[in-house]
Amino acid sequence: MLGFLFGRQTGLDDPLRLKRAESTRRALCLELNPDRNVERIHGNGINTIDIEVIEGRYMLSGGADGVVVIYDLENHSRKPHYTCKAVCTVGRSSRHVHKFSVETVQWYPHDTGMFISSSFDKTMKVWDTETLKPAEIFQFVENVYCHQMSPIARKHSLIAVGTKNPKVQLCDLKSGSCIQVLQGHRGEVLSVKWSPRYEYILATASTDSSVRLWDVRRASGSLFTLDQFNGDPSKSSSEAANTAHNGRVNGLCFTGDGLFLLTTGTDDRMRLWETATGKNTLVNYGKVVNESRKGLKFAVSQGCSLEFAFVPCGSSVAVYAVHSGELVTMLKGHYSNVDCCEFHPDYQELYSGGKDSNILAWIPTPRPPDIEEEQDSKKGGSQVALNPAFEDAWSSSDED
Repeated sequence: MLGFLFGRQTGLDDPLRLKRAESTRRALCLELNPDRNVERIHGNGINTIDIEVIEGRYMLSGGADGVVVIYDLENHSRKPHYTCKAVCTVGRSSRHVHKFSVETVQWYPHDTGMFISSSFDKTMKVWDTETLKPAEIFQFVENVYCHQMSPIARKHSLIAVGTKNPKVQLCDLKSGSCIQVLQGHRGEVLSVKWSPRYEYILATASTDSSVRLWDVRRASGSLFTLDQFNGDPSKSSSEAANTAHNGRVNGLCFTGDGLFLLTTGTDDRMRLWETATGKNTLVNYGKVVNESRKGLKFAVSQGCSLEFAFVPCGSSVAVYAVHSGELVTMLKGHYSNVDCCEFHPDYQELYSGGKDSNILAWIPTPRPPDIEEEQDSKKGGSQVALNPAFEDAWSSSDED
């Protein structure tokens, strides 16, 4: 790090290289924060969390109890030990509360005055943050598994919605109605994600083992369906043709630049795809335990020289190097299965929610874990067991 600081001071290195090196170091050194708690509000498991990108201060959570909570992540007490308080809650006493499990929550991408939640009660609600009342309610025939609004769109205000119905529905926030249907899947749609690079590109995952990429301006069908065998007829049978996994596909996440897409399936595999061509990069992540029958919310780091995926894996969070496939570490702290992760790109912090009704905060340690810390972890003395091959990765030159 001293070399980076000297290079920056003398003008040999640009600020971006120093920033990415430090961001990578911080992402590599996450461990459970003993001094930061998140107030426990939910009475059942936590299915989904989201941090707004405007201030990076407020976090949403949605639970199996139908409750939606907004937390303030800022430390107002200025004390080392503090609790992130719930600033407002749509609880069971509210007449607007979801009747059944909340599966997805998302902040409006452009300001904190609005957020969106969807539930097994067959509704998606657009909330006014000030009044905590729905400004718009979209009613569906089937249970809603997921929704997402594009984080970068300027020319449209579409919300993609996945339900028990194989058809992906596009709801327009301006008109308050469903204006388009995407047909092609043969099973329930468990995950939808908009590209962070192109505002009209959408990825969808289904129980039919397929992942499709769409340009929503085209009415003729999907751009292509991801094929785990890259079209090799000797490896795929007619039944397995154009499948991304050998089971239900329940997780999607684009890398920060939108050039790659990560998918997870109940075949205990995670795959990395080129979004421009749909090619399977064949990165081997080993066995990625996936017991979720619904959507799996995982996250990818941003602003780092190396990209990392944070994937719920039983009661732990597995951290993988995205492009090499190596398991970096396992973050252990939950008492039950983890259902969702959210990465805070401003501070390289991670928040995770699980069936134990807890939200845990994982923060960078002051220095990269070394071999002694790895040995301590085997004795139960540390939350992080880091592969030594990654100890100096943060100090490598910027690949970009």
